[in-house]
Amino acid sequence: QVQLVESGGGSVQAGGSLRLSCVASESIDSSICMGWFRQAPGKEREAVASIRRSGGPSYYADSVKGRFTISPGNAKNAVSLQMNSLKPDDTAMYYCAATTDVWTLCTGQESIYKTWGQGTQVTVSS
Repeated sequence: QVQLVESGGGSVQAGGSLRLSCVASESIDSSICMGWFRQAPGKEREAVASIRRSGGPSYYADSVKGRFTISPGNAKNAVSLQMNSLKPDDTAMYYCAATTDVWTLCTGQESIYKTWGQGTQVTVSS
């Protein structure tokens, strides 16, 4: 079974930037969706962004539009999330996720994502 491994989390002051990376443990179809979700303490997990490595429209949550950018990572089976202008409200555990069905519309609907990483913590201080 494919495993997703996240990296790049950390602590930063408000207004700062972080870049998260997610790498799959084995070759994956470039037509699936890979995305990022986050969960803050006491809150439900929410979608952040999603992309199809082979191209097509990306999905962004309204709360991160204009600040976050999702892109295919440098590695073949990777996806990255560039986070700029970070706010304390962005503090959360960030999870990488992937669909298994190809050519699914890449949205923030959590149920379409079948493979999940263990998460990487992002903490933004004011």
